[in-house]
Amino acid sequence: MFKDGNIGGVVIKKLNSYTDERGWLMELFRKDELTDFDLAMSYISVTHPAAARGPHEHEEQTDCFCFLGKFSLYLWDNRKKSPTYNNKQVIENADRLAVIVPPGVVHGYKNIGEEDAMVINFPDRLYAGRGRKEKVDEIRYENNSNSQFKIE
Repeated sequence: MFKDGNIGGVVIKKLNSYTDERGWLMELFRKDELTDFDLAMSYISVTHPAAARGPHEHEEQTDCFCFLGKFSLYLWDNRKKSPTYNNKQVIENADRLAVIVPPGVVHGYKNIGEEDAMVINFPDRLYAGRGRKEKVDEIRYENNSNSQFKIE
């Protein structure tokens, strides 16, 4: 059974925006701040109100998510050798946060707002490998009604 608590290796960073008369600008990723992280690709997704993505986990991939909108983010430490194994961490409003999720941490999120919201991800692995010819590094739980990982 999972208990509430922080999860080792998860990094949470507030995203600051810089506004002027033209609009705003926000730095999502800086190599000098995340020196041990090598991004391999990026993608953007839009999630409709009340919709969820996940939960799932990766055996090797680390994700760097940037949340732009009202999301609840769910994390479960599923790494048996981790000092925070069996911890569950819920971030109730992940808007304008960057969150690094290491391999073995089950993750999923839900749009808790009334408008579409965006997530930009910078994983350190290519989806399905070079040329999309390899096995996808993903263990999916969202379609398993008996899963212990639930997004509420």
